[in-house]
Amino acid sequence: MLCLAPTIDALASDESVTAEQAREIVRRADEQMRGNSSYVVATMNIVRPNWTRSMSMKSWTKGQDLSLVLVTAPAKDKGSVSLKRYREMWNWVPAIERIIKIAPSMLSQSWMGSDFTNDDLINQSSIVVDYRHQLVKREAIEGDDCFVIDAFAKPDAPVVWSRIRLWISTSHYLQRRVEFFDEFDDLVNTLTASDIQSMGGRMLAAKMVMIPADKPGQRTELITHEAAFDFEIGDDFFSKQQMKALRD
Repeated sequence: MLCLAPTIDALASDESVTAEQAREIVRRADEQMRGNSSYVVATMNIVRPNWTRSMSMKSWTKGQDLSLVLVTAPAKDKGSVSLKRYREMWNWVPAIERIIKIAPSMLSQSWMGSDFTNDDLINQSSIVVDYRHQLVKREAIEGDDCFVIDAFAKPDAPVVWSRIRLWISTSHYLQRRVEFFDEFDDLVNTLTASDIQSMGGRMLAAKMVMIPADKPGQRTELITHEAAFDFEIGDDFFSKQQMKALRD
């Protein structure tokens, strides 16, 4: 693992920080959220000017390549599953008893009507492998000193965002703020993270809010209730067969 102490020292004295060091900071932030494996119980609140809808969910990850999200409530969405295996993604829709493959063109589509895209929620770890990284500056958020890093999509990478700007805590490597930009470098969404607390033996942001830039009064909140990390889980759990069989 690359030692980060030189990175912090270099920043403090306004010296240059390499792309490799910036990438390592982003990798550490990704690892902080998921570990070698993870299990999370959360509520998603989709807020609109005239209504609010809530969903309960459970999610599992293993490494950077395997993830699964199960919707447990409300009744009309219960049993819906999203699966990522390496570069492929699928949705299980229990109402029609069909597995639908998510084509690359569908990555930018809303996940379950929220302000999170399929790419945001299912394909999060691509920020490490599909982007090149450049440290911009240091800046505090709520008194938490952060690295500010720009991630630029690599040519032909199967991603939605052409640029992502991340505020990553220098103390616990949590992502405190993320801005998502389209191919015209226009800001599309902003993700904020707050209510930092210990869960599953590590520090996590219990509240994350995705806010569209051009839709006043609209946001999606993701509230984490419990989490566990670094447990044994087989690759076969992340399968299309498991999507159909998984129950609350």
